[in-house]
Amino acid sequence: MTLALAERYSGLSFRDCLRPQEKVQEDGLDPLVDLPLLSSNERSFAVPPGIEPVEFLKTFTSGNSGIKIRFAHGTTTLAFKFKHGVIVAVDSRATAGSWIASQTVKKVIEINPYLLGTMAGGAADCSYWERQLAYECRVYELRNKERISVAAASKLLANMVYYYKGMGLSMGTMICGWDKKGPGLYYVDTDGTRLSHHIFSVGSGSTYAYGVLDSGYSYEMSVEEARELGKRAIYHATHRDAYSGGVVNLYHMLETGWVKVSSTDVGQLHYQYQEEKQKTPS
Repeated sequence: MTLALAERYSGLSFRDCLRPQEKVQEDGLDPLVDLPLLSSNERSFAVPPGIEPVEFLKTFTSGNSGIKIRFAHGTTTLAFKFKHGVIVAVDSRATAGSWIASQTVKKVIEINPYLLGTMAGGAADCSYWERQLAYECRVYELRNKERISVAAASKLLANMVYYYKGMGLSMGTMICGWDKKGPGLYYVDTDGTRLSHHIFSVGSGSTYAYGVLDSGYSYEMSVEEARELGKRAIYHATHRDAYSGGVVNLYHMLETGWVKVSSTDVGQLHYQYQEEKQKTPS
């Protein structure tokens, strides 16, 4: 009996499970028996019938419950456009509150050879939704016989996560790429916000990274200067923000696609920059 129920309801979409009770009663349906099943090719999450995730989670986020669910976020990611493409730099530390869970997290998600996504917020959320975006981009490419634009890819991601607004997702990502219009850079988060700009930094260490970027950024920078600026900005963020650290992973988006430039331990960068600082006359 249990197996039969699991087999039946594992195919239910949250759209079916969350139908208003009034509508179910009007139709004379039993929500545990008469709700339609999904076709086998539809991609969605299975949830218990009768559960409304948004209302259920309100109790634990903003309600009067003594149990509160609050994510402790910590990371530093940045990206900026300049004359020779887009620079993407991230740290690699994953934290669970004050506990350092990992120093080797890959926070740049390689969507395809011409698109990159960054990870800030919940690691599982970012990883899942950007892999889902990779799937959608590949389907678009097969159907239309051309690569998807950066703007369209970011819009797809914003639309997907907006449908789950208020359901506990935590994601702040940058979508970077190169298409017919040249280099593109967009910020997308789980509220469905989608912004286009020439420079972004996301995460708990972003304020420190912005300080370095604002003082050193120029659209006319050389490739070497841009790469060094990205590394330096992430280093300073990891130095001041306890929730950022590990190594600086640096990517460069070119017209021919992205390349991974380097992966440098922030400890090495610390001593390197300290030596440079001592050599510089005051």
